[in-house]
Parts: sequence; C-alpha cells; structure tokens
Amino acid sequence: MSVQRKTMVVKIGSSTLVGEDRQIRRDFIADLARQAAELRNLGWNLVVVSSGAIACGAPKLGFAKKPADMPSLQACASVGQCILSAVYDEEFRAASLLTSLVLLTRHDTARRSSYLHARDALTRLVELGVVPVVNENDTTTVDEIKFGDNDTLAALVSCLVSADLCVTLSDIDGLYTANPSLDPTAQFIPRVTKIDAAIIGSAGDSTTSVGTGGMITKIRASRILMTAGIASVICSGAEENALVRLASGESVGTLFVPPADRLEIAPRKLWIALGDSAHGSVTVDDGAAAAVVQRGSSLLPVGITAVEGSFSTGDVLDIRDRDGFVIARGRAEAGSDELELARGRRQDEIAGNHLLAALSGKPAIHRDQMIVFA
Repeated sequence: MSVQRKTMVVKIGSSTLVGEDRQIRRDFIADLARQAAELRNLGWNLVVVSSGAIACGAPKLGFAKKPADMPSLQACASVGQCILSAVYDEEFRAASLLTSLVLLTRHDTARRSSYLHARDALTRLVELGVVPVVNENDTTTVDEIKFGDNDTLAALVSCLVSADLCVTLSDIDGLYTANPSLDPTAQFIPRVTKIDAAIIGSAGDSTTSVGTGGMITKIRASRILMTAGIASVICSGAEENALVRLASGESVGTLFVPPADRLEIAPRKLWIALGDSAHGSVTVDDGAAAAVVQRGSSLLPVGITAVEGSFSTGDVLDIRDRDGFVIARGRAEAGSDELELARGRRQDEIAGNHLLAALSGKPAIHRDQMIVFA
C-alpha cells in the first residue's frame, strides 16, 4: 500500500535569495535542493515560489539600484529570470531533482477556467516528481494584472496544489508583537490561531531594498491559508535545515494554525479569495458583519454603509467592518453605482425605485459567491 505524500510550498523572498553584493546566493539554492531531496525521502513533495528575478537582473543591466519605471523593471525581470532559472536547474539537478518554470499573472487566474488550467498543470508536475519553481511573470505584467507580492502568490499556489504546509523563508524569524527593528520590547509570537486587527496592526513594512512585500502581506496570505485549512509558517531563511525540521514536526518560526472546526471551503470560494484582486470594497454595519461572519448570510444592501471603488457586476469586492477590517470577500451582484444608491435601504425601498429594480429581491453579495476569512 503506497503512502500518501504530502506537499509543501516554500516561498523565498528576494532578500533571502540575493546577497548584499547583489549576486544570487547559489549556496542557498544548493542547500534548498539538498533539503528538497531529503523531504522527498520523508514523503513530501516541494513547490517553490521564488522571488528574485528583478533583483538578479538589475545589476546585470547596469542599474545601481532597483529601477522605478515599468519597462526597466520588465527588462530586469526578463534577464534575471534566465539567471535564476539556470541556477535552480543546475543545483537541483546536482541533487537528482528536476525543476520546471511556471510564470503566472492575475490574467492567468482571474478567470475561473484559466485558474483551473493552472491548477491542473501544477498538480500534474507534482505528480510527476518535478519541483515547480513559480514566480510572477514580471516581464509582461503591468500594475493592473500584478499579484503585487509573492506572499499572495504562494497562498494561491498552496490552494492550487492543496498543500499541507506553506513556508515563507524571510529576512525575519517570525511574527512579533511589533517591528523588532524599531521596538526593542517587541516579543516573538510562536503560534497564531486567529488573525485579528491586533495581529494585523503588529505588522511592519518591508525594510529591504530588494523586496516588494512586508510582514503585512505575509499575515494576509496566512489568513487566507488558515481560511483554506492550510497551516503556514513564517521563519528566517537563515534558519538551518528549516524545511526538513518542519516536515519532521519541529517548531520553527511562527506557525499559523487553521481553525480545527473550519468547514471545508469550496474550490470556487478559494478562487474568489485569491484568483483576482479586489476591484473595490463595501463597509458594513455591525448587524451585517455579524450576519456574514457568524451566520454565513448573504450581504443585503441595507447593511452597507459605504461603497469604495468603481466596479461592475461580478467583480470581486472586499467586505469591511466599521473599523475597516476585511472580514470577507465576494462577487458583486451589482455595480458600484447601483450599490451606492441602494446602500442602507431595505428591500421594499429598493423595489419601489425603478432605477434599482434589478436589485430588488436579491443581495448585494450572495453567500454562495462569498468567502468569510478565518
């Protein structure tokens, strides 16, 4: 009887992959390959979400620092991705492992059909024993279709491959009560079972010159993973043998634990959470927030207190409580203009307004098209 293999997704930030000399850290990737081979012997598959293309390409093109304009960034990504892929290939082949390159943008996942194709391709690669190396396609992407950070991409990939664990290797050893580089009294948090506004507030911004994310993006990604029932870890990329130790059950960094009583999330709802970026948001009153979070109800126009952004029917929206905390995400049943007119009104008031007749008898966001975050 064959043993069911587990899958680990590891996200590696630019500051971990590229040294202060602005050169790719080949020794780090060689050690990653060694751990990948050991993980395979322990019954784990590995998927790598790798930053670093722009950081690797910039010095090769003569840039003294990361450029600011989009065409230069795209050029750096194009050159850097070749360098990065070659090093992954060489070091993993030395460990008798085959890698593949998978480049994604929001354009590839915003449509449900494309999202499913990406899922099928990644799943098949893992089944074939390949170690996929995934990155955002920074050569062709523009702001409108960017994930923006590879923490979100790692969460997406983890959901696509139904990962058992997602590990972020960073330049910090985990989550603290405050930014430890600014506050010497900050205390380390080894385990998180719920991400609330206080946890979000403890996150600081990125402090490196090569990275694009910060702790806040990692926490948001971990929150989505908790909602999906996937455990995640944030730990230092300098931590020795971190992946193997985690696979063996050892405590390393900060562990984000999914709720034990979390109901299984439909794949379509995970796509709503991760496939496309939010095109706007609605703020709701306390009653509507309780109905959405505690009872899993649809969001009615009467519970909306504010509408932000310009969006159309079917676009993905963030749902915020009155403190601005995102409690859910869903697909709008109407555009921003209609919801602005309908907000705060009862269904009978909407029905009496011929301009809002299309909203009469239906919610602003239906519960079947909504995912509530853990």
